[in-house]
Amino acid sequence: QVQLVESGGGLVQAGGSLRLSCAASGRTFSSYTMGWFRQAPGKEREFVAVISWNWSGITSYYADSVKGRFAISRDNAENMVHLQMNSLKPEDTAVYYCAAAPVGIPKRARDYSYWGQGTQVTVSS
Repeated sequence: QVQLVESGGGLVQAGGSLRLSCAASGRTFSSYTMGWFRQAPGKEREFVAVISWNWSGITSYYADSVKGRFAISRDNAENMVHLQMNSLKPEDTAVYYCAAAPVGIPKRARDYSYWGQGTQVTVSS
């Protein structure tokens, strides 16, 4: 089982930056694909970024809406995943969730087995 705790959310002006972190428990953290999702009020939870690690290296994917602005990274030694968010826009305002998937490199929320409680990101115009 994996427990996830997000941190780093807050209020920032448009154009600013935030770095979200996700602390994971569990000895098998490195075997999980880690993703970030977000959910704005009245909207469905949407994929933001995903990162997978194996013997051949790191693979990551991004939603088109954040490509070039956000960067996902992971530290398997510290059981941490980060989301660096730059050039933030008001439409990035949402609750951001960290999630863990046991297989694949999924972009669908239903393929993730474990979720954090979320951290609020608010971008003012």
